[in-house]
Amino acid sequence: MKLSIIVPVYNMAAEGKLEYCMDSLVGQTAADYEIIAVDDASTDASLEILRSYEAGYPEKVRVIASPVNGRQGTAKNRGLEAAQGEWIGFIDSDDWVSPDYYEKLLGKARETGADMVGCDYSLVRTHTMSVGEVVPNNTKDQTGILGEEEHKKLLLCPGSMVVKIYKHSVIREHRLRFPEGIFYEDNCAGPLWSLYFTHFERVEEPLYYYYQHGASTVHGITQERCRDRMKAEEIFLEECRKGGFLEQYEKEIAYRFTELYYVITLFSYMQGVKHPKLSFVRELRRGLTAVFPDFEQNPYYRERIGEEERRLISLQGKADWKFYWYYRMKLFVRRCRRQ
Repeated sequence: MKLSIIVPVYNMAAEGKLEYCMDSLVGQTAADYEIIAVDDASTDASLEILRSYEAGYPEKVRVIASPVNGRQGTAKNRGLEAAQGEWIGFIDSDDWVSPDYYEKLLGKARETGADMVGCDYSLVRTHTMSVGEVVPNNTKDQTGILGEEEHKKLLLCPGSMVVKIYKHSVIREHRLRFPEGIFYEDNCAGPLWSLYFTHFERVEEPLYYYYQHGASTVHGITQERCRDRMKAEEIFLEECRKGGFLEQYEKEIAYRFTELYYVITLFSYMQGVKHPKLSFVRELRRGLTAVFPDFEQNPYYRERIGEEERRLISLQGKADWKFYWYYRMKLFVRRCRRQ
């Protein structure tokens, strides 16, 4: 088996989303591949739709039905356990790919000897094969034989996992898996996995279609989801320690942790949660400084975090309540001006 495509599915029956995804997969021009669709205890008709594809394409589609919802990381891990392909690909069940997506990525792997291959993706708001807004997913200086500098760049900006294929032997050798039971599992797995691969190449085309709609699991900010992002980064940091990467890539790992555990979580929480709690804001800061007390001295922090954000974060360093009330007033004034 050349390729295993893993599709985690949860409540995607509405509006033909799941059918559009599955149709793009069963129609791939690549030879010798399997589609492993893992239904994560959907409460709609998703499992029935998947069973119909399994019946219609028994040589291609295999369905795994989870008895309880474990979120996408659990579903992906179950898919990995069942996968027989030499290569592994992931796709979100509300997205889709061009007919030659996997053929082109596998072809690039064959031509170059890479053990990880990716491409760009296109943002779309309707079910279409017309390219929308193209989002570059990785850069040229992250490709080729991966030495220390390339690994540093991939730690800082790993890009999306769904627009890549991975050599299964590397995943097996290092027992690579996703965090389970939380959202944002790719925030941990993406940069962590990149450290174990040795040769990354890209197909310079937007072959993956990322569907923009309100029901996506990445939309909507809650305190629970903020905690999931924090947990994903805690797991990432611990796995980097276990893998022996922390000393070699300390600045990059520290910045990645700071950015996702703290900076993005702090501002998305304050902006997206209706009644943010000062206690949670305080917890965020303390959680970061417990492991990286000098995070503001990190050169990547100074380069990559905007001046306004750094000023506000510095204010929180003086007093959590000052930051909290200042930022809430700032948002209130901004909203009033929009009305």
